[in-house]
Amino acid sequence: MNIHTIATQPFLDQKPGTSGLRKKVPVFQQRHYLENFVQAIFNSLEDFTGQTLVVGGDGRFYNRQAIQIILKMAAANGFGRVLVGQGGILSTPAASCIIRKNNAFGGIILSASHNPGGPTEDFGIKYNTGNGGPAPEKVTDAIFAASTSLTSYCILEAPDVDLDQIDSFSLGSMTVDVIDAVADYGELMESLFDFPKIRQLLSSGNFRMVMDSLHAVTGPYATAIFEQRLGAAPGTVQNGIPLEDFGGGHPDPNLVYAHDLVEVLFGDNAPDFGAASDGDGDRNMILGCRFFVNPSDSLAILAANATLAPGYKNGIAGVARSMPTSEAVDRVAAKLGIDCYETPTGWKFFGNLMDAGRVTLCGEESFGTGSDHVREKDGLWAVLFWLNILAERGESVEAIVTEHWRTYGRNYYSRHDYEGVDSDRANTLMDQLQAQLPSLKGQTFGSYTVGYADNFSYTDPIDGSVSQNQGVRIGFTDGSRIVFRLSGTGTQGATLRIYLESYEPDAAKQGLDPQVALGEMIEIADTIAQIQALTGRDQPTVIT
Repeated sequence: MNIHTIATQPFLDQKPGTSGLRKKVPVFQQRHYLENFVQAIFNSLEDFTGQTLVVGGDGRFYNRQAIQIILKMAAANGFGRVLVGQGGILSTPAASCIIRKNNAFGGIILSASHNPGGPTEDFGIKYNTGNGGPAPEKVTDAIFAASTSLTSYCILEAPDVDLDQIDSFSLGSMTVDVIDAVADYGELMESLFDFPKIRQLLSSGNFRMVMDSLHAVTGPYATAIFEQRLGAAPGTVQNGIPLEDFGGGHPDPNLVYAHDLVEVLFGDNAPDFGAASDGDGDRNMILGCRFFVNPSDSLAILAANATLAPGYKNGIAGVARSMPTSEAVDRVAAKLGIDCYETPTGWKFFGNLMDAGRVTLCGEESFGTGSDHVREKDGLWAVLFWLNILAERGESVEAIVTEHWRTYGRNYYSRHDYEGVDSDRANTLMDQLQAQLPSLKGQTFGSYTVGYADNFSYTDPIDGSVSQNQGVRIGFTDGSRIVFRLSGTGTQGATLRIYLESYEPDAAKQGLDPQVALGEMIEIADTIAQIQALTGRDQPTVIT
C-alpha cells in the first residue's frame, strides 16, 4: 500500500457540538481541515484495526469528495472494511441501523442535518459509536483533544471508489462495500409496523397522503417504502430526489421552511395526512387535514398508542424527552406507570437509557422522535408509526389529537427561534438571565408567580456523568414554564430559542391558537430576558 503521512498543524476550531462538527463548506475545503478532523477521530479510538466502519451522508454539497477522503484515510489507518451507502447516501437513522446490524466498530456520518446546503452553505461530520448512536461527550472531548495536538495524518494514495455501483472494491488491504442505502432500513421498518394494514389504508382510495422529502436524503427511502412497498399513489413523495443544495430550500421540516407542504395540507381538497423530513432524515413534521401536530404532542400520542404497532405490542419500558420538550409525554408515562426521563438536548443523552433498557421511546421538541430500534431520532419511523395508528384507529389526525387532549389535558406549547443573532448579544442575554436566577423565585409577573429558576443540570443515571448549563428554566407555580437556550446546531451567529408551555386540563379551553393561549407568557419572556432590546429583533424568525 502507498500510504502517505502528511505533516499538518492543528486547527483550533474543531470542537464538536451536540451533533458533531459543523462549518461552512469553504472551511472544510481548506487544505488539511477535513483530514485533520478525521485523523483526530481515529487517533481518539482504540483497537479498531481490521474492524468495520460505516460511512455515508445526506448528499449535500461536498458529501462525495469528503467520503473519498475518509475511505482512503480509513484504509491508511487500519480499518478492515467500510460499508458506504450507494451514491454516498445514508440517512442518519439508516446509518445507525447498519452499524448495529453489522456489529460495526462505528460510523462517520456527513451531514449538517436541517441546515441549508450548497457551495457556500453548511457541512458537517460526526462520529457514531458501535451502538449506532452519536458519540457521547467523553468521546467528542477526546476527539477535540486529539485535534489540538495533531502533527500529521495518514492517507492512502489510490483511485476514487465508484460510489454509484453496488459492489465490493479494494482500497489497499481494506474492503469497501457499496451497499443499497435503503434495503436494511426498509427491512427494519417492516419488522416494526403492520405493513399490510398500512398498505390497505394507502390503497383504499379513501385516504390520501403527501410526503415531502425537501430534496434531501429521505427521498429514496420514502419512495421505496411508501410508493413501492406500501402501494401509495405515484407522486405521493414530493421533492424526492436528493440534491446537493436541497433545491435551494432549507431542509427543516417546520411550518416555515416546509411551506409548500403546509399550503397543500391547509388548502382546498387537502389530503388526509402530510409529513416532511429534514436534510439527514432524522426529523419529522406531521400534519393532518388543516391540522398541525406539535412535535411534543406527537411524542405523547405515539407513547399512548404504542401497542397498536407490532414492534411495541408488549408495551414500552419507559420514555425520555429533552428538557425543553413539553411535559405532555410525562402525563402519558404517569398513566402507564412507566418512567419518564428529562435529559439535555442532544440525542446522545438518550443512548445510555436505551442501551440499559430504561426507555423505548424518546423525543425532542425540535421535530425529532425515535425509539430503541436505532440510536438516532428517525423521521420516517415516526411517519410510519402515525400511519400505523391511523390504519388501526380509523380516525383522522385531528380526531386522534383532540381526543388525546381530552384524556390527558393539553400542554399549550410553542418555540420561538431568533436565528442568526449576533453572538455577543445572545451571550449577553443569557449572562443577564443567569445573573437574575437567584432572585426570581417568588416574583410575580402578571398572573404568574415564579416557583423556581435555574440552569438545567443533568446527572446520567447510567454512567453518572454530569452535564451542566443546559438551558435556563423559569417555572411558575401553576406548572407553566419558559426555557431559554442557545442552539449548538448552526454555523453562523447564534440561534436563541425560547420555549413556552402552559397546561390546560379543561377540554372547553383546549381549542385556542397556542400563540393566543401563551400570549401573556410571551410578554413575560421578553420582560425578563429583554429579548427585543438585546437582540434588536421585534419578532422571531421561526415560530413552531
